[in-house]
Amino acid sequence: MSKIAAIKPFGQRIWLDNLSRGLLKSGALQKLIDDDGIAGVTSNPAIFYKSISSDPLYTGDLAELKKQDLSAEQRYEALVVPDIQATCDLTRPLYDNSKGLDGYVSLEVSPHLANDTLGTIAAAKRLWAAINRPNAMIKVPATHAGVLAFEQLIAAGINVNITLMFSLKQTDDVLTAYIRGLEARAAAGLPVDHVQAVASVFLSRVDVLLDKQLETIGSPEALALRGKSAIAFVKVAYQHYKQLFHGTRFEKLKALGAHPQRLLWASTGTKNAAYSDVLYVEELIGAETVNTVPDGTLDAFRDHGVAADRLDTKIDEAVQTLAALRKLGVDFNLVGEQLQSEGLKLFDDAFDKLLELTA
Repeated sequence: MSKIAAIKPFGQRIWLDNLSRGLLKSGALQKLIDDDGIAGVTSNPAIFYKSISSDPLYTGDLAELKKQDLSAEQRYEALVVPDIQATCDLTRPLYDNSKGLDGYVSLEVSPHLANDTLGTIAAAKRLWAAINRPNAMIKVPATHAGVLAFEQLIAAGINVNITLMFSLKQTDDVLTAYIRGLEARAAAGLPVDHVQAVASVFLSRVDVLLDKQLETIGSPEALALRGKSAIAFVKVAYQHYKQLFHGTRFEKLKALGAHPQRLLWASTGTKNAAYSDVLYVEELIGAETVNTVPDGTLDAFRDHGVAADRLDTKIDEAVQTLAALRKLGVDFNLVGEQLQSEGLKLFDDAFDKLLELTA
């Protein structure tokens, strides 16, 4: 068994944070599914920019689309929706064999809509209908407007990967919005058993930002906390998840067949060379979670990763770490807002570059 496949018995699914036609048509994605147990795929504007700008399999279709009277965004969608459909078809056996737990493929709404609730809802519904696959997920950012849209999309029965969460407040807001969306759907007499959502919590950027703050403070106490912020935050977030989805509020929905909204670990490639290159995989393996992993980190874990159930351990230590950070003046809500804003800017810029390619 591959080291990556050895994670699954602990209840976590590994998804691939990459997508391109080359990956599909070469058989490389199928090999990852067969050999490593890859159970889903995520994409984002930066991933598609890299794919479309460098993969020659897009060249002919893009040239044909440029002859048509379409907007740059329409051309982009005409390129990527077939890729999402083909990937959904490839992973459909995973979806069917797991009764809808595995096999999801994510496509993001335009990041330009991050602060537009109605625009996000309309775009998500349009993409959902265009893809027309039960194992698709529409990605929506966890801005204030995005969370409002997310609740409505869940009520409409659309699978959602809600993304760009960097704080406990953001995570808690999303998880409770999911339950409200399901409650509204159930109250309308609609089935809730096929709706799936994940809450994508970003890790490495939390440590990058807070490590800088800790180095500026410079005290021994501050320096000792470097590289610990993201993992501590996520371990506490996981406790909140368990309390919510294994508590009384979710019982009625569970009786109707509803699924918990799994936490998904994103941005799990280590950005600091001083830390293990599998830090955000090894330390966060636990039941009812997903980790979407970039190729380089996947290769590293396959080589020297160790699968063990660590997410639900050392919780007191995680709580103490967060308390120590607060004592040093760290405002996690502000950190979350700053990192979300920076993440949106990165996706905005990547999307603009994508539209330049398809203009």
